[in-house]
Amino acid sequence: MNFTGNFQKSVFKRHFQITLGKMLQTQQKTDECVQLPYMRAANVGDGSLNLDDLNDMWFTPRDVRQYTLSEGDLLVLEGGDVGRSAIMQKVEGTIGFQNSVHRVRPRKHNLNPFGQYWLNHLKSSGYFDLVCSKATLSHFTVEKFLETPFPNIGFEQQKAIADYLDRETGRIDGLIEKKTRFIALLKEKRAAVIDHAVTKGVDRNAEMKPSGVEWIGDIPAHWDAPRIATLFREAFREPDPDLPVLSVSIHNGVSDGELSDEERDRKVALSEDRTKYQGVEPGDLVYNMMRAWQGAFGAVAVSGLVSPAYVVARPIAEFRTKFLEHLLHTKSAAEEIRRYSRGIADFRMRLYWDYFRDIRVCLPPLPEQDEILSHIDRETARIQGLIEKTERSIALLKEKRAALITAAVTGKIDVRAAA
Repeated sequence: MNFTGNFQKSVFKRHFQITLGKMLQTQQKTDECVQLPYMRAANVGDGSLNLDDLNDMWFTPRDVRQYTLSEGDLLVLEGGDVGRSAIMQKVEGTIGFQNSVHRVRPRKHNLNPFGQYWLNHLKSSGYFDLVCSKATLSHFTVEKFLETPFPNIGFEQQKAIADYLDRETGRIDGLIEKKTRFIALLKEKRAAVIDHAVTKGVDRNAEMKPSGVEWIGDIPAHWDAPRIATLFREAFREPDPDLPVLSVSIHNGVSDGELSDEERDRKVALSEDRTKYQGVEPGDLVYNMMRAWQGAFGAVAVSGLVSPAYVVARPIAEFRTKFLEHLLHTKSAAEEIRRYSRGIADFRMRLYWDYFRDIRVCLPPLPEQDEILSHIDRETARIQGLIEKTERSIALLKEKRAALITAAVTGKIDVRAAA
């Protein structure tokens, strides 16, 4: 793979000083130490820095000289998403950096905007995947960085390329930002469609009445507002080890099959002993006690097993559990669930059955539930189609952006003629 294009080959150490950040460790505080915010990997975005979420640590006077940042420094991730980079802007005060981040400074006149574009090219071309094997969690060490290819071109040519790419990528980034905002609006629209359908119905001419439930408000006059306890009973079913282990997601409800090995490694650790799970049947409502306030509810579609930490509720009346899943995923329901949850902090909040059973919901007649669910499926499918089309458009723009950067920094575009 050719990483240097038509330019004469050089390496980073001839053009830049590269310093790995301060090791995170307990610093013995002395009268000379100062406490400073520091940059870590999570603060370095792809072309931008998050300065609103900085941690602090103690720095000695020597640390301050060695491990602090100046305007124009290029920050590059040492591990994880290797090659992700951003340029330090002018800020008030002194900011350090820790050993998940490299600081890259030009030795003479090399322009860091060009250096960042060059790193973008290496990243999209797969260079970092070659030198940092993800299988062995290899890191992009200073030694590797110093020997990384860099074009041996002059300052004026670097500046011309960087100026050209600033203009052209700026236009592409503007389009990406507009399309990203459009996706956010579509997702809001999808949530609003579901919210209105499960609390007001789809008949715009329906007579309304107060539900008597503050978080629901008015509902169609022929709807009911029952307590959960009149619809479900908590269930404890014996597990069948031959059934799939299902999961509950705050976005997608209950899965309709067992997770793949890849998903299992990424999302959840499963016990090999399936007798420790509990059984569920179609129509059951399952929720994660610790994440109920985030919307971790789901209607079960297939027979299976779920974690013993989940609450399983079996229906004792005739209705569509999927309707209630949609209702419990609304923002107003989330606030009501939080009110009934118990805990001293968000990550400790739990919704116990004895409290959940007292929550009141709204419920239309069974035929209307089916009509509303069909309406939700149609409208959300239409909106999802628009979202996916826009996401494909964004992906193409990002590919175009990466190809443009590669062509410019490897000399395949005469940027003076292009300008």
